[in-house]
Amino acid sequence: MGLTEFLVEHITNLISSIGYIGVAILMALESMIAPIPSEAVMPFAGFLIAEEKFTFTGVIFFSTLGSIIGSLLSYYMGAYGGRPLVNKLGKYLLLDQHHLELTERFFGKYGSSTIFISRFIPVIRHLISIPAGIGRMNLIKFSVYTIIGAGLWNAFLTYIGYHLRDNWHRVKNYSEYVDLVVLVLLLAVILFLFFHYRKKMHNKSGTLRH
Repeated sequence: MGLTEFLVEHITNLISSIGYIGVAILMALESMIAPIPSEAVMPFAGFLIAEEKFTFTGVIFFSTLGSIIGSLLSYYMGAYGGRPLVNKLGKYLLLDQHHLELTERFFGKYGSSTIFISRFIPVIRHLISIPAGIGRMNLIKFSVYTIIGAGLWNAFLTYIGYHLRDNWHRVKNYSEYVDLVVLVLLLAVILFLFFHYRKKMHNKSGTLRH
């Protein structure tokens, strides 16, 4: 069994065992700062639709419900924790009251489009709700654009997963190449982290000597 087939089997089994509520929880975490990308959840939920274990309506409803719950939690973290944190520690991060006011004005003017577009951008979508909360973006607008953006993104990934499973016999023909790409990417990430850490430690030791 190749790496790709191994991942498909075990991830789909996990999502199948925890059901719709599990999908909602995973997507709630994905919409916060937990390192759970939607790309690692929704396509596999689509696989289960192809196997008639889930329905498309159920997957989109519960995944989007999870997305808005996680986003609202992050929003309130920013609204009630971000401002005091900036006021207390902002000087160490080169942030001050002026930056808070800029954030508020930005989300007041561009918040709707920013929230919507951010739902389609990796990493950014995990974090964007916190500055939206700090900027006190209108909560109704925040919720509406989060639901629309997250719903479309979740539906897109689910649709891809559904058709991949439906044509899995074709995908399997290329699984060895996919395995190779996955391994190369993992190796690249490991090497990047290793050299980044070495550079950081070297710079730190140089600073201490001076």
